[in-house]
Amino acid sequence: MNISVIGTGSFGTSLSMVLNDNNNRVMMYGRNQDTVQEINERHTNSRYLKDIKLSETITATASLKEAAAHAELLVLAVPVNAMRSVASDLNGYLEELNKQVLVVHVAKGLELNTYKRVSEVLEEVFDEARVSDICVLSGPSHAEEVALKQPTTVSTASLSEEGAEIIQDVFMTDYFRVYVNNDMVGVEIGGALKNIVALAVGALAGYGFGDNPKAAVITRGLHEIARLGTKLGANPLTFLGLAGMGDLIVTATSQHSRNYRCGQMLAGGLTLKEATEQMGMVVEGVNTTKAAYELSEQHDVEMPITKVLYGYLFNGISEDEAFTALMKREKTSESEGLKQLLESQIKNSK
Repeated sequence: MNISVIGTGSFGTSLSMVLNDNNNRVMMYGRNQDTVQEINERHTNSRYLKDIKLSETITATASLKEAAAHAELLVLAVPVNAMRSVASDLNGYLEELNKQVLVVHVAKGLELNTYKRVSEVLEEVFDEARVSDICVLSGPSHAEEVALKQPTTVSTASLSEEGAEIIQDVFMTDYFRVYVNNDMVGVEIGGALKNIVALAVGALAGYGFGDNPKAAVITRGLHEIARLGTKLGANPLTFLGLAGMGDLIVTATSQHSRNYRCGQMLAGGLTLKEATEQMGMVVEGVNTTKAAYELSEQHDVEMPITKVLYGYLFNGISEDEAFTALMKREKTSESEGLKQLLESQIKNSK
């Protein structure tokens, strides 16, 4: 299959390697001409995947129109805040070329101000005649490990079942396993909101806290993800799978995670602006924290960790204020929260 990967970052590059290993004809698109030239001439992408050699059959272009013309499948591996603009440009080129493609995105976040999931943004932007289906690929998958062909498992979901099955076939290798999930909302919400928890856990690590508070934030964070996701129509069982618990564990416990590292930097005294600039890559959890907090307020969903992190990132509350707000909340029952999730799922299924 002719596949264009839109984005030459670490994950776009590692997925290009997976797709190439599956005998697809892969073209990468990037705005940085130096990166494009490096991929074509040296077969490396040293800024994002140091010491990794790319196949000579993977090509790159700085022309989005050329990428659109090449593609039967478009893999959108750009940050959420760029997704609407890039998709709009692609739609224009597809219309000019009078062609239809399958689209899959790998972004993990919510659009600011609209609070939309990425698939909802893409549905708005792409003309129906230009896409056969819109899919998401998500799960515990550090680009650095995918590029080394370490065993990885992810989930895919789509607006129609056929699209997800095609994505499963196209990406599946002996080291990259893909499961089909019929819960588009849950897969996207799980992938987006786990970044919030990873930021919080990274901050805990930066402040020198141990495993007990980290485990508490990861576990209670999963509850928050499930509460908001279920309110938005997701199946709560999705959050016990790869796109939920799996992605949360890998993102909230690893130095590969830019959200985790950003949290550490903030705890180390850097401002939000300084931390994100030093990262040199988009930290999706920052914008997602703002979007998720505002969305939880809109839907009256209790998300105390998200609320406290929002205050920490955007309103300047101190470490002590943050922990006081979490630890001295009104007493409640853990089983009551689980009961509410189950009752919500039963209600949604009727």
